[in-house]
Amino acid sequence: MSARPTTAAYPPGLRHTGDRNRRLAERLRESRILIAPGCFDCLGARIIETSGFEAAYISGAGVSLSQLGAPDLGLVSFSEHLDRVKRIADVLTIPVFADIDTGFGGPLSIVRTVREMERAGVSAVQIEDQEMPKRCGHELGRRVVSPAEMEGRIKAAADSRLDENFLIVARTDARTMEGIEAAIERAQRYREAGADVLFVESPESEDEMARIAKAVPGVPLLANMVEGGRTPIMPAARLEALGFRLAIYPNALTRRFAKVGLELMAALKAEGSTLGQMDGMLTHGQLWDLFDSRTWLALESEFGRRNS
Repeated sequence: MSARPTTAAYPPGLRHTGDRNRRLAERLRESRILIAPGCFDCLGARIIETSGFEAAYISGAGVSLSQLGAPDLGLVSFSEHLDRVKRIADVLTIPVFADIDTGFGGPLSIVRTVREMERAGVSAVQIEDQEMPKRCGHELGRRVVSPAEMEGRIKAAADSRLDENFLIVARTDARTMEGIEAAIERAQRYREAGADVLFVESPESEDEMARIAKAVPGVPLLANMVEGGRTPIMPAARLEALGFRLAIYPNALTRRFAKVGLELMAALKAEGSTLGQMDGMLTHGQLWDLFDSRTWLALESEFGRRNS
């Protein structure tokens, strides 16, 4: 019997990646900041990993826009979101964490959501304290549940995970409607409830971000870098100096894809050809390389020899 190929011989979608939870948990204990760009599909996910990033973030807004063609208003069902998460996690070898909005229901639904997300291969989930129907985190009109209700969500999530290295990210949206002090107080409570990472959404100045970091020391803090949002965009080095350990760019790829797509379609409509646009495209070979096509074909050849 011939030797079985090692896991490294397989393309990302078929490799064993069971240590991703541990890698992410250990990485967030370091002092240097971790940048996790956002993706909404497998193409974006492969771009992130191929570009050398250590983690990826699955944006709920990106999934809603790409899967439903609808804004981030809580319209994506649990099964729709889970299917997309599974597919993205499957093509990555780096840790990935997923936005799960408010958990897709009450405490029992949160238990199921976390169990299914863990099985899907993500290493962390982000749960928030908004009421349903939820809103984008940088829009007005968001309403939040009581701190006690959110503490219940966090406890349900934390208690239902199977791996202690699977992380719970607790997000509060209280800043915009209740003020920074209320948001900080919630973050402190959410830490005590069992959150591994804290995420105060949409602080409106560098001073507010510094206040957050000072108020909750000793726990990884997440900075949400939304271009054109309510929080100032800052270099990763500055975020690190303020005390943040994780920075997400949830929709940078989404916005860039959309802009380039609109420009390409406008040129095609005007010129009747893509000849003038080819310098801005990947070649056929480059696109295949992005998805490890040679590895897939080598594996097919290996199995073909075994069966001949």
